[in-house]
Order: sequence, then C-alpha cells, then structure tokens
Amino acid sequence: MAASTTRIATPNGRRYMTQLCKHWAHKFEVTYDENQGVIPFAPDRRCQLAADEGGLGITVEVEEADQLERMQGVVIDHLKRFAFREELGEAVWTAVG
Repeated sequence: MAASTTRIATPNGRRYMTQLCKHWAHKFEVTYDENQGVIPFAPDRRCQLAADEGGLGITVEVEEADQLERMQGVVIDHLKRFAFREELGEAVWTAVG
C-alpha cells in the first residue's frame, strides 16, 4: 500500500469533511462522524479524513503507487469545489510509512 497525507488549515474542516463523505456516500460505503470519515473508493483505494477546529487531515491510500497522485487530485479537487468561498492554499502531501 502506498499512502500520503496532507493537512488543510481551515476553521471549516468538519463541514468540508461531512460534505465530502455525503457526496461519495451515494456510490461507496462511507462511514463518518463529526471528527473522522473513511471513503472506500475501491478495495485497493481509500481516503481517511480527520477534522477538528483547526483544519482537515486527509490521508489517501492506494495499492499501486502510480495511482497516488491521481487520488490526491480527485480528493483535493472535490474539497476545493465545496470550499469555493475560501482560499485553502496548496495541499502539500507527505508520504506515509
């Protein structure tokens, strides 16, 4: 498994996390509460979210390392659509493991 993580500083982290989870819940078996969520895109791909008053942590995991950048882009693109009223800055991804 290849994984990377980023943290987006925003006072709206919980709201954006909930929006992302609800958005993908119509296609995937998403689980979430007010502080964390898991979006299982496929058996070999998933996104974990952790929100608090200071921001939103995002971890993307994929089976094939060459798919990591694509999954990062998908999640961030959707986040930016929900956060269109706020400048989130650039996501800086760090390898996990």
